[in-house]
Amino acid sequence: MNPRMYTENDIHLALDGEMPGDERAAYERWLDANPDMKARADRYAADRERLRRTLEPVLGQPVPPRLQQMLSQPGDRSQRLSWLARAAAAALIFVLGAAAGYGVGFVGRPSADAGTQAFVESALAAHRVYSAEKLHVVEVGADQRDHLVGWLSKRVGVAMAAPDLSPQGFRLIGGRLLPLGATGTAAQFMYEDVTGKRLSLYVTRQSGEEETGFRLETEGGVNALYWLDEGYGCVVAGDVPEAMLRGIADSAYRQLLQGPHA
Repeated sequence: MNPRMYTENDIHLALDGEMPGDERAAYERWLDANPDMKARADRYAADRERLRRTLEPVLGQPVPPRLQQMLSQPGDRSQRLSWLARAAAAALIFVLGAAAGYGVGFVGRPSADAGTQAFVESALAAHRVYSAEKLHVVEVGADQRDHLVGWLSKRVGVAMAAPDLSPQGFRLIGGRLLPLGATGTAAQFMYEDVTGKRLSLYVTRQSGEEETGFRLETEGGVNALYWLDEGYGCVVAGDVPEAMLRGIADSAYRQLLQGPHA
């Protein structure tokens, strides 16, 4: 009998305790044989634990009446669950950012490396959540590009551009506003190539004077290049080779400095 091929869905089943017990040993062997998927499973488990610890003080509180009413209403259960999934995803990103900011603040004035790492982790978390979405990938579509750029520029507090990455094979889908830490905001622009592979550009305001060149972070099969310069903190993330990502990051960097009309 050929061994069963596991997928990312099985990772979630295992984390939720829904994987049949007789499959667990084979699943663990599959993880050991696939380091990228094992790293992804470890990351999901860490995110889950961080979320649990952060929300633990409110877990015993009653469910808000409005949410109880929504769940009890007749209608399409799948639509209600879809809404809940999107809300949970947004909450997860907020909690991850806030938890990182709280942890840094707790030990004193954050170093540049610690602050940068927190924003890179938030960018990667946002990429994982929204690049996998089917229907709600973005908040504002590329057909409203001018509105998207103006809105995000105002909310993030830095002049934005939605870089044209079509020469690199990626078209703009749209973007969204995201929380960063306890009080910050960030913009996410999402791109897609002809095969459906997605790439995100995460941009936030960088108030300090620190500048960096491109720096690579790899996590769970996703490459991310980040940099700080000219008041911007940026992360380009995607399941693409490093060399290709560097070309994309260079193009995005130049267009962001040119402003909203790039």
